[in-house]
Amino acid sequence: MVRHVAALVIITATGASLFAASPKDDRPLSRQVGTRVGDFALKDSATGREVSLYSFQGKKAAVLVFLGTECPIGNLYLPRLAELAKSFEGKGVVFLGINSNSHETPTTVAAHAKEFGIPFPILKDVDAKVADQYQVERTCEVILLDDHATVRYRGAIDDQYGYGTRRPKVTRSYLNEALDTLLAGKTLETTGTSVAGCPIERGDQKTTSLNIPKVRAAAPAILEALKDEPQVEVGPVTYASDVASILQNKCQSCHRPKAAAPFSLLTYDDARRWSASIKEVVDDRRMPPWHADPRFGHFENDRRLSPKDRATLMAWVNQGTPLGDPKALPAPKSFAEGWVVGTPDVILEMPTEYTVQAEGFLNYQYFRIPTKFTEDRWVQSVECLPGDRSVVHHIVALLDDKEPNRGRQEPKHLGGYAPGELPCVYPPGIGKKIPAGSDIFLQVHYTPNGKVRTDRSRVGLIFSKAEPTHQAITKGVANNRFQIGPGQDNVEVKSRFTFGEDSHLLSFMPHMHLRGKDFKYIVTYPGREPEVLLSVPAYDFAWQSYYRLSKPLAMPKGTVIDCIAHFDNSENNPANPDPKATVRWGDQTFEEMMIGYIDYYRDEPLGGKAPGAKAADARPPAGDRPGRTGRAAVQGVATAGIGASR
Repeated sequence: MVRHVAALVIITATGASLFAASPKDDRPLSRQVGTRVGDFALKDSATGREVSLYSFQGKKAAVLVFLGTECPIGNLYLPRLAELAKSFEGKGVVFLGINSNSHETPTTVAAHAKEFGIPFPILKDVDAKVADQYQVERTCEVILLDDHATVRYRGAIDDQYGYGTRRPKVTRSYLNEALDTLLAGKTLETTGTSVAGCPIERGDQKTTSLNIPKVRAAAPAILEALKDEPQVEVGPVTYASDVASILQNKCQSCHRPKAAAPFSLLTYDDARRWSASIKEVVDDRRMPPWHADPRFGHFENDRRLSPKDRATLMAWVNQGTPLGDPKALPAPKSFAEGWVVGTPDVILEMPTEYTVQAEGFLNYQYFRIPTKFTEDRWVQSVECLPGDRSVVHHIVALLDDKEPNRGRQEPKHLGGYAPGELPCVYPPGIGKKIPAGSDIFLQVHYTPNGKVRTDRSRVGLIFSKAEPTHQAITKGVANNRFQIGPGQDNVEVKSRFTFGEDSHLLSFMPHMHLRGKDFKYIVTYPGREPEVLLSVPAYDFAWQSYYRLSKPLAMPKGTVIDCIAHFDNSENNPANPDPKATVRWGDQTFEEMMIGYIDYYRDEPLGGKAPGAKAADARPPAGDRPGRTGRAAVQGVATAGIGASR
């Protein structure tokens, strides 16, 4: 057995879930640090050649990295790992990737490594023996060994990517720092960090017994509301009779080929493969994504699991993921691969393709599309269709109608796209007007996924068959006169809107950026006490849902909507770009916004008296002022597709 072994970074590979939750592991972060580890020998997935840890004589360090072929966080880190491996190759450092997933074959692993240009071997860890040896339960964990095969650091690669968060730039390069310190012969100050990654799928016998850390990702306010939720006990369950229908109704709109999620849940084999991840994210209520406090409001697009559904999914995993009688399987659910609303009357496309970089953070991109309409048109439905769903987080379609002297009206919203959301289809008699000669702006939020991609998204319009009797209105109830000081963790910002005439409310969408903490809509009807319409106690910039009311809600003249938001600019906010900055209103995500979007229509039919609504929170935000076109006009309206109720 060779004593002098290259310092090795072990990368564990596993299929990752887009909805993986932040683990709270009671084990010490620096476990095994200072311990000399034993040898292992695994086959290189590309060559089939056996690689022994102790075979790297004369090397100064080794990095073991645990990876997976479909882990979204792991794939984001692959370009960075490739760069690190190349930069330290001449310094006597060996990188080894390790794939411990039971469901991934050497052929699949080798093809994935080739696709991403990985310059170091990816070893297949059959039965997860090496993952067990190093007490690794998630992908993206790295283990740094010195030349005596002693663990010197274990944990994250850096702090840029997390569960649903990505910083604009790296603030701590843990692995790079550890390597530099070790090679300089100095003592490492940081020897262990927490890891954002995906549960390693260890196979049938270990899936149910694996000690997956318990997590509570939901906000305390939601957990408080759920403490009285009925505890449902279920008996034996099977995929065919019980689980398949839940996945169809709650998961498959995103988890299917060519959709937004990084893996599919269309089949029994798919669900069985991802059972550990399903158990984890269902248990901590991270998936399906829904951030509204259940004590307030009734929403048409509520994605929550019922207590029975949650209990069924958990029981299925705990019982060993049985298939059951295949004859009991529900008929497969059909999904539109193209336009959900049907063939559009007009399709408007981005003028050119946009290249999305492999990693890092991208600010919003804006694209102007002339409609070339020679007459006014009313639209009944608006659908935004991503060119590449794997990198398009959301799209907002905004209208520049080029009207002179528009007063203080904000840019007009048409619709948008976000994973799992439905297109804007206005109820009969309600539509939006596109004046002749208007342009449409697409605001697109791209999220790199580890590989260079190209996108050319489109907007499809279906015209109203007859002129509507009411016009759908999207109002941004905004406050652009706030300031958030360095390190402040609970800054309150308010805005207000007063209905100037009888109206009906259709939907909401709160919008903030990376420091957004919570958001609440409060209504005060004339002569009545205030009441909460919507509360989002754990605002998540990565999931900017809009909330469509089950039924339009009457807003008599004089009704007031108050929006109350809080911001966290402290170091405790993992998405915070810079806790030392003073933050004000701004277009980009490292700045902030406070907008409470509402969709409504006036009860007065079109052509009748229309006195207009009163905005009581001072002048509109800079990006919403009249007469501004191009990028400036749309940057002030950063939303994930607010639209009227279906």
